[in-house]
Order: sequence, then C-alpha cells, then structure tokens
Amino acid sequence: MKMMFGRPGSKSGMLLRIGQCLCAAASVAFMVSANGFSNYTAFCYLIASMGLQLLWSFGLACLDLYALKIKKDLQNAVLVTATLSLAAACSSAGIVVLYARDLDFCNNPKMHLPCGSSQADDPDEDVDNTENINNDKNNDNKDLNKGKSSDAGNEDQKVVQTQKAVKTICQSTDYKETCESGIEKSLSTKSKGFPGPNDFVNAAISAASDEFDNAITQTAEFMKAETAPPNQKPTFDVCKQVFEDAQNDFNHTKNATMGSTTSHDVRNWLSAVMTYQQTCIDALAEDATRTSIEQALKTTKEMTSNSLAIVSSFNKDAPSPGPASHRRLLSSADNDFPVWMARNTRRLLKADTPSLKPNATVAKDGSGNFVTISKALEALPKDYQGRYVIHIKGGVYEENVVITKNMVNITMYGDGSQKTIVTGNKNFKDGVPTFLTATFAAIGEGFMAQSMGFRNTAGPEKAPAVALRVQSDQSVFLNCRMEGFQNTLYAQTHRQFYRGCDILGTIDFIFGDAAAIFQTCDILIRKPMVNQQNTVTAQGRIDKHETTGFVLQKCKISADPSLGPEKVKTASYLGRPIKEFSRTVVMESEIDNVIRPEGWLSLEGDFAVQTLYYAEYSNIGPGSRVKDRVKWAGYQTNFKKEEAAKYTVSQFIQGERWLKGVDVPVHLGLYS
Repeated sequence: MKMMFGRPGSKSGMLLRIGQCLCAAASVAFMVSANGFSNYTAFCYLIASMGLQLLWSFGLACLDLYALKIKKDLQNAVLVTATLSLAAACSSAGIVVLYARDLDFCNNPKMHLPCGSSQADDPDEDVDNTENINNDKNNDNKDLNKGKSSDAGNEDQKVVQTQKAVKTICQSTDYKETCESGIEKSLSTKSKGFPGPNDFVNAAISAASDEFDNAITQTAEFMKAETAPPNQKPTFDVCKQVFEDAQNDFNHTKNATMGSTTSHDVRNWLSAVMTYQQTCIDALAEDATRTSIEQALKTTKEMTSNSLAIVSSFNKDAPSPGPASHRRLLSSADNDFPVWMARNTRRLLKADTPSLKPNATVAKDGSGNFVTISKALEALPKDYQGRYVIHIKGGVYEENVVITKNMVNITMYGDGSQKTIVTGNKNFKDGVPTFLTATFAAIGEGFMAQSMGFRNTAGPEKAPAVALRVQSDQSVFLNCRMEGFQNTLYAQTHRQFYRGCDILGTIDFIFGDAAAIFQTCDILIRKPMVNQQNTVTAQGRIDKHETTGFVLQKCKISADPSLGPEKVKTASYLGRPIKEFSRTVVMESEIDNVIRPEGWLSLEGDFAVQTLYYAEYSNIGPGSRVKDRVKWAGYQTNFKKEEAAKYTVSQFIQGERWLKGVDVPVHLGLYS
C-alpha cells in the first residue's frame, strides 16, 4: 500500500495524490470537450472511470486524515483539504456533465446550455427512430457509416436530442401526437444543427400551413363548381374566399421571430386562420359535403391550435397598465382614440369632417368624383403610399361594398351616421350564405370609418342579414351606426376598435370571432319576431388558445324605442355561446332592465357552459345586478380589477405594441 499510495503524511505521497487529482481533472476536461459517445460501452467506461477517480481520491484523503490524527501536522491538513475539495469537485463535475447530456437539461430550447451533443442509449435502438424521422437522409447516413462513424453517431444524437425537445415543446398543446409528428417532419427538411426556439415555432407553423395546403387540394374535389348543385355554389365561394384569407395569414406568420412584439401578431393571425377554417364549415348546408370538408380540415385545425399553444408558451401576459394618475383619463365627451393609432391618423379622425382633405369624394348628386362608393374604390391608385381618404357625402347608397384585402389603409368619412348611409337587403332566407349577406365588408388592413351608417333592411323575418362584416386587422369605427336585426355586425377576425357607435339588432347582433373592443357605444335592442329572444352578443371563439373575444367597455345597453313597450314580455340577454370557447366581457357599462336577471342564455342544453368565458365588472344600472346570474362554470363570479385590466385596449389588443403615437388623449385602461 505504501508503494502504491506513498507513506501517509509524506511529501512524496502528497505529490502522488495531487497528481491523481490532476489526472481526474484531465478526465473531466476530456468529457466536457468530447462530441458525444457513440456506444453504451464507452459511456459505462467513463462513468466507471469517474467513480474510481472519486474513490481513489477519497481513500487518499482518509489516509491523510488518519495521519493527521496521529501526527497533528497542520501543513498536511491544508493539503488534505485542498486535495479532497479538488477531487470531489472534479469527479462531481464529470458526473453532472454526463447526466446533463443524457437527460433533458440541454434539450430544453429555453435553456441555451453549451453542452454539445447529448449521450444516447444503445444506438441499435436509435437507428430505427432516426430512419423513421429522416427517411430522406438515408443515403447520406449510409455514406457516413462507411468511414465516419463518429459523425454518424453525432447525427443520431442530434435526432434524439431534437425528439426530446419536441416532446417538451408539445407539452403545452392539446393534440400532442399531431404536434410531435408535424414538427419532426418539418424539422427534418431543415439545415443541420440543433434548432432554437424560433425554429420550433416556425416548424409548427410550417407544418400547419403545409397541411392546410393539402386540405385545400382535398376539398377541391368536393367543391367543383361545374358539378355542384346551384344551392351549394355560393357556399363553395365562401370556402374559397376564406381559404385564401387563411393562406394569407399563414404567410404573415412564416419566419416571424418570437419577440414580445411579434408574438402577439402571430397569435392574432393564427386565431384568424382557425376562424376562417370554421367559417367554411359553418357555411356548408349539405351534410355529406360538410362532413367531408370537416374531415379534410381536421388535422390542419389541430396543427393550427398547436401552433397557437406553442407561440403562447413563449409569450407572457403584458403588465397591467400604470396607475390612473399617470395617464390622461377621459370623460365620456372626450374624443379619445386607441394609442396604437398613428399620430397623423388620429389627427385626421379627430378633426371636424369639413376640415379633412379627401383624396376622392363620392356624391350621389354628381358633385363629387364618383357617384358610387364602389366606383371610387375601383379607381384607387395601385401603388399609393400612406392613408387614402374618401369623403362620402350625405345620401343613401344602395350598394354592396367590399374593401378588398389589397385595399389597405383606407379611411372613409361621411356627413353623419344617419346622413351618409350604405344600405342593402341580402339575407340568408333568400339563399345567400350569412357571410355574403353583408352590405359593407371591410377586409383590407387598417380600414377606418367615421360618421357613417351601415344598414341591412331585410327585416327580422329574413333571419341572418349582416349590415357590416369586418375582417380588417387594426380597424377603427368612430361615431358610426350599424342597423339590422339578426346578425347586424359580423366582427369576424383580427383586432378591431369601435368608439361612440350605435349598434342595433335582435338576435346575436354582435357576432364573430374577432378581438374587438367596443368603447362608449350605445347597444340598442330592437323588437324581434313573436316568440323570439334577444341576445346582444354571440362570440364565436373555437379554441382556448385563440386571442379573440368581445369587450364592451363604458357602453350603454338598453331597449330601442321599438322594443320599449314590449321589453317586459320579450326576454333579452347579454349573449350566448355559439362556439365552445366563447368569450365576452362587459365592464364599466350601464345595463338597463331590458336584460333578464340571469344575464346570459345557453345555446342548447349545457353546450359550452363549462368552457366559455363570460365576465362582468363594475357595471351600473338595474340590469347590472349579478346576484341572480347564471351558475355556469365558465361564468366568472369572482372577476376582480386585475382580471378586468387584461381586457382593456392596452392589453387585450396590445394597442401600444402595433401602432405608434401616444401624445393625444387616449383611454388605455379601466375608467374606474
């Protein structure tokens, strides 16, 4: 023993022990710098080597401690302490590195650890998995296996490491198997190297987009115009249009980075994609065709939901607005605009209408550049930069107007919401899909309207008949009036802001799946047909990861004069869930006694009552008492100020994040 270890307490023995520690450190350095282990035997050898190093150092330390007890040598005591510390540190570090590589510490995309390649189990078990995921790389792998086994092993480890990371990423999704297979397939076509967070997000979105393209190809077989019955052709047109809109939003999301700003945009676009897919399904009346289309869209809907969940996992809720004393609060008479509106745009909309300088003027009497709104839109300059302003002079314009997706940053202003009126009467009962009944449709991004009226005069007996349909992202409606009965305002997709508007209707007269805030609006409930019940909102959120919902803030909900004498006999409610995850918040508003004490109406039985999200906060008026409200699990009975703050302009539609300008009066948060 003396020959092997040196005499306890001797200088020569201590030098041997220090040498042994240096050897241990060298082993650790080798393992840290190694690119990976290609087989299980090498891995076990290194673990055993580290164990022997630890035992050897510990044994030496025990001999020294024994010597110290006899000789009480202070010099050796210091050396023993250093020896023990160094040996333990080196050995522990080596084992930690090994385990870190073998487990998931280095696979977590949120932890950018420079660990190199991970250690794998028996490669015989990994080869099949690698071949299943990367079939298109088999030829390359054969060449590597001939003379470059180390590189092949590293490639195997990258695949295993990526698979583990994909499983971690997909934990937040509702369709995990679809998530894992889609991301792995998408990543297999990318460049080498371990993917980062953006790569995983882009892979999930690309997989959903590719699957959607496949679904469109499949559905084309079911929706051939030349073989379709006449009553189905309009619904096929709806599907084709919303499919194009969905593809457009998919294109927006590609290669987006997951910063605090763009993640909100990505979620907005993906939420719209889900809505468009559902819009097609809802438009189809024929059961067999509907079933076929729904089945074709099943996987892409799951993948889109997964993409939303993954993007959400990279983005936390925005902080609550600052105290009211640090912001310019507004009275009901203030003409405040959302903070995200650019300064020149807000100045334009805040000005008195006579002072606005339009690019074009529409007048029925011929005193303008055009006599119809549609003609003015047809004449838009193709490459016009900035906001294009159109003045619509007073008059009733009987036409169906569409602001196409290529018509961006259009502002229309009239001479008053009851002087400049766009009217139509298309309706569902006459065979027109609800989507196509809109008198006025705003699709192009950044549309703004001021002091205009939008009507659908089909009447309550014609069922759904839309006055205004809005898909436009970052759209604003100021001092406008929407008149109809069932389905008056179709707030379909994206972020929308309504200020000082009058909205009239009967059944589900504010519906859709947008992220829309209605501020200081008058909601007027009209008289329905006999035995009908009124519902103000019918928000159509279909997935819990969507960022959509309706917020009524500082509004007044009351009976239209036509309903006044009958409001006791006619049941009216704040809303009902037309989709499983319907979300509506009514806050700081005045609610008249036209609303029944239970407040909300179920669609059919207990559909969605567990999954919806309905809330009320700080409302006034005889219809605002929540004591007798519905007892659904989805109704928020303990809705506090902190929760309400999440549904303000600053947070719910992230106004400050996606439009510029802050130095004008604007109400960002809660009024109270």
